[in-house]
Amino acid sequence: MKYIILAIVTMLLLFSCQQKTDLQKECNCKEIFIKSLEDVTDAKNIFSIQLPKNWKTNLYTDNTQTSIYAADTVKQLTESILLDVNFIKNKITFNDMFKLKIEQESLSKKLIQKKAKEITFLNKPSYYTIAIGKKGSFKYQVLQIFTKVNNQNSLLTTAQIYGDSFVENRICKAITLLEKIKIQQK
Repeated sequence: MKYIILAIVTMLLLFSCQQKTDLQKECNCKEIFIKSLEDVTDAKNIFSIQLPKNWKTNLYTDNTQTSIYAADTVKQLTESILLDVNFIKNKITFNDMFKLKIEQESLSKKLIQKKAKEITFLNKPSYYTIAIGKKGSFKYQVLQIFTKVNNQNSLLTTAQIYGDSFVENRICKAITLLEKIKIQQK
């Protein structure tokens, strides 16, 4: 009897430790482990993200934003993930006008939104979209997450997935990486 209770308690602890985030639930992601990660910090030391060591990264900054752009360049475009994380000095409100503007921007890029919803991301109010389209001869999907960091700042994270093989898996891998963002400035 003692062993049965111990087994039940152990199972409950294992399941409670592996709770999925809102975005993982929305995209039906299973847990993904990524090896050989390194911290990459933006040029203004406002945020960092853990990325695979073999990925190529570029930093960009100006008066209103700071960003990290990263890609798995050792793979073909149709097998890789492109990430863009931008910390922007601007206030966002997830109202109907905001959502309509995002959808119109997608349409102007010949993208069709297939999912859009308010969620919690990085423990902050957020709005995500997944849109599909075609660039040249490639099908691609774009995951965008708009996060309200505070009343003056927001975070825009984008993952681009080209091709049609293992798309869901690559989106989930992108989500796993994006959830490793740490914001220094509050």
